[in-house]
Amino acid sequence: MQSGSNKQVNIARLKADLAAASVEVLSAHCAADRVRLQYSPQDVVSHGDRTALRRAIASSEAVYRFFAQIAAHMGHQQDLGR
Repeated sequence: MQSGSNKQVNIARLKADLAAASVEVLSAHCAADRVRLQYSPQDVVSHGDRTALRRAIASSEAVYRFFAQIAAHMGHQQDLGR
């Protein structure tokens, strides 16, 4: 959901949602590290469930795109001296 220019942002809710998302992203990162440290990419591709792998890849790409967009906005604000 994107915020329109005339929509007032609930700051407390935004901060709570970001905190929860941060914990969930960290959890996903830890789960991926467990797999990465135990198995080679070849083993994952050869023996992993293709549907689960496709979902994980799509989800991680979507998360990356979202946070890259946020990072770009943060960089733009830093350029403006904020």
